[in-house]
Amino acid sequence: MLKIAIYGKGGIGKSTTISNVAAVLAGRGYRVMQIGCDPKADSTMLLRHGEPMKTVLSLVSQKKNAVTLEELVKVGFRDIICVEAGGPSPGTGCAGRGIIAALETLKEKGAYESYQPDIILYDVLGDVVCGGFSMPMRNGYADQVFVVTSGENMSIYAAANIATAVDHFKNRGYAQLGGFILNHRNVKREREKVEEMAAEFHSEIVGELSRSETVAEAEEQVSTVIEAFPESDMAREYEDLADAILARCGLPGHKEKGA
Repeated sequence: MLKIAIYGKGGIGKSTTISNVAAVLAGRGYRVMQIGCDPKADSTMLLRHGEPMKTVLSLVSQKKNAVTLEELVKVGFRDIICVEAGGPSPGTGCAGRGIIAALETLKEKGAYESYQPDIILYDVLGDVVCGGFSMPMRNGYADQVFVVTSGENMSIYAAANIATAVDHFKNRGYAQLGGFILNHRNVKREREKVEEMAAEFHSEIVGELSRSETVAEAEEQVSTVIEAFPESDMAREYEDLADAILARCGLPGHKEKGA
């Protein structure tokens, strides 16, 4: 079971990127689980076509230990297992602590043993000042961390903070930095700036995504690009990114039958 945490500044297109990569991986024969670790609880929305979904945190708050595993998940496009950790109401609690509680609940309920995913994708907001947001890169939850960024200064700043957090944990047997995903915003010296930042962490850009109206058109349909426009240039870019992530993690491009 390969566990990948993908981080990025809010609004950088992280959830859209992860959902499309998940769709590609599922199409390649992998059993995929996507866990949204953002209090907005919208990580898996495109995979669920906007179908309402209760968060782990809200269900635990309502039902305590009586909550069932079946209530915590929904199955989306290409049988991707969708989970939303959720978070407290604004001003009422720590969102990072909510992530910890949600991941611990999934573990206690035997989610990984029951669904037996080949690949788990954690979608994590890029604020790792709070220990809760660094939870997926600690304690064996994730094997690799990838960071989505553009060439905008605030995005690069957030990406560098995330990479610093990964570096902080590297001697404890926790997740390793897999690389950076450049989601273009067409700013000046964009690729050059991200390359410079990646080099500071002895890493590199593992994939690039164009700024494209196709993504917005798919989102209007509450769908991934892979589902809505499978023959588009953007679909090819997501496929190339998925290939790069698999290669970096040492997995084949397609899961062998019976494996």
